[in-house]
Amino acid sequence: MFKALKGLFSNDLAIDLGTANILILMKGRGIVVDEPSVVAVQVDRFGQERILAVGQEAKNMIGKTPGSIKAIRPMRDGVIADFHITQLMIQYFIEKVHKRKKFYSPRVIICVPYGLTQVERKAVRESAEKAGARYVYLIEEPMAAALGAGLPVQEPNGSLVVDIGGGTTEIGVISLGGLVRSSSIRTAGDKIDSEIVDYVKKKFNLLIGDRTAEDLKIKIGTAIELDEELKVIVKGRDQVEGTLKSIEITSEDLREAMKVPITEIAEALRAILEQTPPDLAGDIVENGIVLTGGGALIRGLDKYLSAHVSLPVYVSDEPLLAVALGTGKALDDIDKLQQLAYED
Repeated sequence: MFKALKGLFSNDLAIDLGTANILILMKGRGIVVDEPSVVAVQVDRFGQERILAVGQEAKNMIGKTPGSIKAIRPMRDGVIADFHITQLMIQYFIEKVHKRKKFYSPRVIICVPYGLTQVERKAVRESAEKAGARYVYLIEEPMAAALGAGLPVQEPNGSLVVDIGGGTTEIGVISLGGLVRSSSIRTAGDKIDSEIVDYVKKKFNLLIGDRTAEDLKIKIGTAIELDEELKVIVKGRDQVEGTLKSIEITSEDLREAMKVPITEIAEALRAILEQTPPDLAGDIVENGIVLTGGGALIRGLDKYLSAHVSLPVYVSDEPLLAVALGTGKALDDIDKLQQLAYED
């Protein structure tokens, strides 16, 4: 059962434990950590691991490390893929926030994808507890995204939010403080990046890494045909000749590369709409659909989804921060919103 948090101390934290980034908010201080979810470890000849870097510094090492150093992303598809490294990452940031005063044991609320299994929920909770958290509470991502986007989640009206993160896309219909319909699919930023890597390999015989694919997505990625085509030069290794070379890639190439995962997101949204009760569906027709998460920034995605479901679609004011801000709101007003968090 949920235990209400009363009299929160200033060291209590809200954590958006994302596949791509980890954001931490402290009560009364706002966002205090915004770093990539990456840990660089060095393995000695006895197989022992030593943390070299965490966050942005570690991300800069991806694809560039010698054999003894590994740049690890401990979160995959919205869940913990490496329990030990996740624990170390959370512990590192908790100590960083509290200036390495290990005697602090904050109470923590963590945002998790909808539909996590009991085993996965337990892994999230235990990783935070072993990192020094005194109590750990969970809030589901669609609810956090809706709170962060400023939707009236407590009202008897239907709101629909689509959060496109790194590992999962979360879709939720919300009314009266609860999730009426929800869905989580493992098609999001990481899968889009992977599709770009495959497309460039097949069309241009060029091998690029995930970081390059992500940069392409940000710079020229689009879900719709643009009036003026965007172009960038990409460097990589020719998979046939083995030589290094540069090619020009356009926004139309990116649109083609991203077509499959973006269609999957659109179909998941349509499926949720088909399951939505009629009275709430009427509210959504009137109020529209709100996009959050990094994927919401893909050019024209709002227009693409709007055309697919024949409803207005809007990008929230701060899509990258919506989930973290929503988790922070739950932390600030946990008594009123206690039905949003739970313990297993």
